[in-house]
Amino acid sequence: MPLVASRAMRRTQMRRFGLASFLTLLLALFGMAPAASAAPADTADLTFSAGSATVQPGGTVDLSMTLTNNHTYDVWFVYQTIDPTWLTTQRPDLKYSFTACSLATADGAVPCSGTGPADLGGNYGTTVPPGQSRTVTLTLQIAEDSGCNGNIGFYSYYYAEFSDSTSISGGPAYTPEVRVLCA
Repeated sequence: MPLVASRAMRRTQMRRFGLASFLTLLLALFGMAPAASAAPADTADLTFSAGSATVQPGGTVDLSMTLTNNHTYDVWFVYQTIDPTWLTTQRPDLKYSFTACSLATADGAVPCSGTGPADLGGNYGTTVPPGQSRTVTLTLQIAEDSGCNGNIGFYSYYYAEFSDSTSISGGPAYTPEVRVLCA
């Protein structure tokens, strides 16, 4: 008896599957099936680069963040966080801090505004027009008494508002890891 019940259940499941497949095919033929959507091109992208892949205790390295506006409207506002990666937090002997922040402009670099221990406020300056980028550079200072032979890395989430009243959230975006080498 269990074998007969098992076969009956399989036939019922196959009929349901066949009916669902037939309905999906019918909807697709008449253009009523939901279209697959690609990632929108109207966004803002955040990328990172490091001035050096290695640093010694007592040294500095620049981490540059570039926000590119791929939207058809101006970026009016950006809020961003920056936090150490989990692997970085597992090495309490690595001692570091952000000691400077600058925004690249057409007239040179200007200091950032609104920089806190884990947030970067509106550091990309005023508006970022469509198709343009803004770069913020953070100076990472490694303490003289820092441990070495470990990697330091950060991740970031961001929120951007556009002049057409839309907004996006992005992240995590990761910095390249910087290796702290012994002298």
